[in-house]
Amino acid sequence: MKRVFLFAAMALVLLYAGDYLSVRYRIPNREPLGTVKIQRYYAVRQKDRKTEYYFLDPENRQCVHSLFPQLGFSPCWYLSRKAKQEIDM
Repeated sequence: MKRVFLFAAMALVLLYAGDYLSVRYRIPNREPLGTVKIQRYYAVRQKDRKTEYYFLDPENRQCVHSLFPQLGFSPCWYLSRKAKQEIDM
């Protein structure tokens, strides 16, 4: 059991290191950073149990083309899935 845990931990460390090196040194020969348009909105619950939505202006957020967060940015695949962000009031 201990060996399986050690092997899984080492595989995760190697995957993260490879991801970092590919972003840092542009191994696939492309820009490591991209942008995703985010739509944020407020969801305000009314007394009659209905929800009213107030949309904010869309904003572009920088992201990194990788599996894990690198260089202080979220991955583009994660931000594109979370492109609509609800703020509960």
